[in-house]
Amino acid sequence: MVARERADAARNRRAILDAASALFEAATDPLAVTMDDIAAAAGVGKGTLFRRFGDRAGLVRAVYATRFGALYEAITSGPPPLGPGLPARERVVAVLDAIVSVKLDNRRIALVLESLGPEPESTSLFDSANYRTAHTLLAELAAELVGADRADWTAHVLLSATRIDLVEHLVDQRGWSGERVRGHLRELADRLLCPA
Repeated sequence: MVARERADAARNRRAILDAASALFEAATDPLAVTMDDIAAAAGVGKGTLFRRFGDRAGLVRAVYATRFGALYEAITSGPPPLGPGLPARERVVAVLDAIVSVKLDNRRIALVLESLGPEPESTSLFDSANYRTAHTLLAELAAELVGADRADWTAHVLLSATRIDLVEHLVDQRGWSGERVRGHLRELADRLLCPA
């Protein structure tokens, strides 16, 4: 009986995440997607959504985690170029390029997430788990190249250039290609990572 409930719970969770993901991607304004819309598309009751995810923000974060989790796993413990093993400069560039590439491929959900603001346990974007993970890694790598006194700031500047609202503006409003955005980010990293 317990195993059956777990299987049903896993099926419901997957159905909810798949439905929410599809609705967010298809919507002109993903923030207009309601919990009722998601429950109907997933074939579950609205109460199930709230029990599993708390609120719409919790559901958005869960969808984001399914899309971006593999990237953060690759960065923290995968093989090069994202994982350990390359010289610091090459790894910084690879990590930034991967972050922007994944955000470009998942623009709508990234925009929704960044518009929600900090996670409940965070006071700002800078306290979120994803940001802290990326910032810590980039600061450690930057310290090898620019020194400890410039590393923290350098990591913040590099991550600010990966914000989806900026990337979306450049691609949609300015007509830049994803490759152009990524090329400029590589140039920025090269300039910032020069020793003082």
